[in-house]
Amino acid sequence: MLKLDGTLRIEEFYKIIFENNPLEIDPSVYQTIENSFNFLKDFSDNKTIYGVNTGFGPMAQYKINDADRIKLQYNLIRSHASGTGNFIPPQYVKAAMLARLNTLSLGHSGVHKSVIELMNQLINRNIIPLIYEHGGVGASGDLVQLAHLALVLIGEGQVFYKAKLQPTKDVFEIENLKPISVVLREGLALMNGTSVMTGIGIVNTINTRRLLNWGILCASAINEIMQAYDDHLSLELNQSKKHKGQREIAKLMREHLSDSQLTRKREEFLYNKNPDVKVFEEKVQEYYSIRCVPQILGPVLDTLNDVERILMEEVNSANDNPIVSVEKQHVYHGGNFHGDYVSLEMDKLKLVVTKMSMLAERQLNYLLNPNLNNTLPAFVNLGTLGLNFGMQGVQFTATSTTAENQTLSNPMYVHSIPNNNDNQDIVSMGTNAALITKKVIENAYEVMAIELITIVQAIEYLEVQDKISSKTKKAYEAIRKIVPAFKDDIIMYPYVNEVKAFIMNHENNIA
Repeated sequence: MLKLDGTLRIEEFYKIIFENNPLEIDPSVYQTIENSFNFLKDFSDNKTIYGVNTGFGPMAQYKINDADRIKLQYNLIRSHASGTGNFIPPQYVKAAMLARLNTLSLGHSGVHKSVIELMNQLINRNIIPLIYEHGGVGASGDLVQLAHLALVLIGEGQVFYKAKLQPTKDVFEIENLKPISVVLREGLALMNGTSVMTGIGIVNTINTRRLLNWGILCASAINEIMQAYDDHLSLELNQSKKHKGQREIAKLMREHLSDSQLTRKREEFLYNKNPDVKVFEEKVQEYYSIRCVPQILGPVLDTLNDVERILMEEVNSANDNPIVSVEKQHVYHGGNFHGDYVSLEMDKLKLVVTKMSMLAERQLNYLLNPNLNNTLPAFVNLGTLGLNFGMQGVQFTATSTTAENQTLSNPMYVHSIPNNNDNQDIVSMGTNAALITKKVIENAYEVMAIELITIVQAIEYLEVQDKISSKTKKAYEAIRKIVPAFKDDIIMYPYVNEVKAFIMNHENNIA
């Protein structure tokens, strides 16, 4: 059981969200929460504290009677549970819950301990609130989406429970759970923050890292299929550039190809071996989609590392308003709920993921076009040319999906629209950015699934199963279990979807 003490790492996120490890709250967290709650309760007496005894947003100019304070919190939750569109998949919502639980555990929000207790139970029991995609502008955080989380915590709304959407009230009765105690500002504290965009963003980074690893595998395998010269991956060439990502990608590809019998040494085939040749039949240098992979995927890796760092800083930060400081015995009003950090990082991430899908599409096209590779039949067709079609049909899918990614890569970060009576006059659109990035990542997996099937077909055609590297061989065998070698035309969409699901749920070091 993992212990929550106010600091989360990406590894712990992975274990809780992807492996369903249970979570235990460290006793020190409960002490921090108690201290924060008790301080705010005393401090807010005879003082004006936003969201405790005032209205919200532009309505903050209105003082709330003490008798109406609790009703205020319920009114906020119910009125803002106004999301529409598709529901956010439970895995992403669970990540948002974990992000919110962690930031509240820092003790800067003054919430009652029942909030921490119930959220912990919901996470451990996989009781996941229904949250819709549309609603948040990402300035006072994810107000609308987090209102749906708060709605469940007060015992209302709907949840996903045992793979079925059910009323929260019914599930709480089954699981013997009680709604939270709303005492001071629990409604606002749950809703005021960046936890939905951050939770989605962290899942996005995990899925992107896995996608990148598969992209490295595909690029390495194509080097083998085309018997490429290996000096574009050499330590000497890549160390001559200072970028960490490029160096790391080249290193990983060298390791992948270390026991391949197919890649070639330039000195054995070109250096001082052909003094009288006027025109070389083979290309002296490979196409960029093969030769420049470290330079293309290197920026992807560097960007991904930066995005992950920023998101983990966000999830371990106080992103509420106002901020309670027990140490300073004070309450500070400001804008820690603003989502610009996450929004910008999501836009960066979707750019590099789109570039990965573009690289995969170009590598796929190289394999499918005999005028480019001079090795494989058109569309890697193992049947009869003209009568059969091979991978021709699915190339359209890869191309159109890549085109969609290119369009989706336009930034949300600069799409601020003032709202909330111009109180929120510049906003982040961070949740939109995170959700669009999620779509871009899923699209990229589709393109890579098609590329992987094509790579396996190419290996089949060339009959080089015993010459490819051990890492390529593992991937070949894994994909071959899903997709049979085919000469006659088969219905492709079930295989593409199954390979996509497989690579989204497995690392490329398949054992």
